[in-house]
Amino acid sequence: MDIVQHWLHGFAVATTPENLLFVVIGSVLGTLVGLLPGLGPIEGTAILIPLTYRMEPIPALIMLAAIYYGAMYGGTISSVLVNVPGEGVSVVTCFDGYQMARQGRAGVALGVAAIGSFVGGTIATVALMLVALPLARVALAIGPPEMFALLLIGFVLVATLGGRRLLPSLLMALVGLLLAMVGMDPVRGAPRLAFGVPELYDGIGFIPVVMGLFGVAEIMLALEHPTPPAPGARVGGLRGMLPSREEWPRVAGAIGRGTLLGFLLGLIPGIGAVIPTFAAYALEKRLSRHPERFGTGVVEGVAAPETANNAYANASMVPLLTLGVPGSPTLAVLMGAFIIHGVTPGAFLFRERPDLVWGLIASLYVGNLVLLVLNLPMVGLWARLLELPRAYLYPAILLFAIIGCYSVRQSLFDVGLMLVFGVLGYLVRKLDWPVAPTVLALILAPLMEKALRNSLEMSGGDASIFVTRPIAALLLGVAAVALVLAAAGLGPIRRLGAPPEP
Repeated sequence: MDIVQHWLHGFAVATTPENLLFVVIGSVLGTLVGLLPGLGPIEGTAILIPLTYRMEPIPALIMLAAIYYGAMYGGTISSVLVNVPGEGVSVVTCFDGYQMARQGRAGVALGVAAIGSFVGGTIATVALMLVALPLARVALAIGPPEMFALLLIGFVLVATLGGRRLLPSLLMALVGLLLAMVGMDPVRGAPRLAFGVPELYDGIGFIPVVMGLFGVAEIMLALEHPTPPAPGARVGGLRGMLPSREEWPRVAGAIGRGTLLGFLLGLIPGIGAVIPTFAAYALEKRLSRHPERFGTGVVEGVAAPETANNAYANASMVPLLTLGVPGSPTLAVLMGAFIIHGVTPGAFLFRERPDLVWGLIASLYVGNLVLLVLNLPMVGLWARLLELPRAYLYPAILLFAIIGCYSVRQSLFDVGLMLVFGVLGYLVRKLDWPVAPTVLALILAPLMEKALRNSLEMSGGDASIFVTRPIAALLLGVAAVALVLAAAGLGPIRRLGAPPEP
């Protein structure tokens, strides 16, 4: 009965005129971000966080969540129409979606993607509502040692699975740890790694780092290899966006399997958004009576990965909201937005801010409906946006990033930091090193430090508390196993042959 009451309260919060407006705004902005080549959920969320800085936490986080799952769908449009994925998650959609477009069935591909995204996201949201509260109650029993070990698992998984090589990933994670240590020591109250620079006494801001490493670096890479605007593609009307009667059974099966697979993988921190789409596509190909047709324009080759994509996006909120562990680099950025607004994800969030957490969960359902209603009629408009000259597009994005970074603390120092991290991100990406572990470490390091110090205070400085408490010892063992498997090249990304999330 409690869950039903929480559901009703969440929908009452999510459907207020103000919050509903921000769901629509976030969905549109997210679709646009995912559509534009070079931008994706990480970059879009990072660049748009300053828009929410002076907003109340509930509408701000609802809008950022809408940007997140809107970007997941937006990359589908450019993948289908011009074979250019707006972000890494949509790479799989290119295999059959673009072939369908070449056959004059772009509308069907986009329609199936929209329907699959809606069904996968909706079912995953309902499942999220069912498991979130019981899991949060279990998490309340977790003390500082267990929390430290749990955060360490999230750190190790994303740091090791987010890149193709272990050493560069760990080195970039170390950079994030060092950045997180800059500022005032939380216990002694003395400056730490500030080097006498007054602007660093408050620490290095999250926004300049993320906007520099992702947004500015992406713009520099795009300007280094300019591409002409994509030619428009004919999509057709709403009737031309539905599969044939013979295709519906295959579409329904692919959507069902993609939903289940995406939701289950979303519950595992560190998997990343790329794995579910590749796994769903591989599953459909294995189950098909004609696997040789995949890559030539089969409709289930679009339905399965797109469904798994959105089911994963909503399910990945479970470890973030209940345990405070972000499951992907994008969710690490979203967690940073939580912290900026004075909200700490975790089990206590359900007890201290039920209006926020249940309103946010309910907004996921509302947002998926908004995406379906908005994107089917607006596909033609999104297709024409692909014709914008890049010479106008990227300078406008850079200008927006500079204004957004300055507006957070009215600090030119932060703008300078953003540009410095932009150059750093550009050089790191040229070396083919991942930048996501840096962001994850920057977010998790303060939480890990707090849990570590609280644990040592409980034990009087005895570090054996981490191995004498069974749950903490088990979680540390999981982290060690994940690190060993990554060092041996046996991680799931390598087994599936999928590219890592940026």
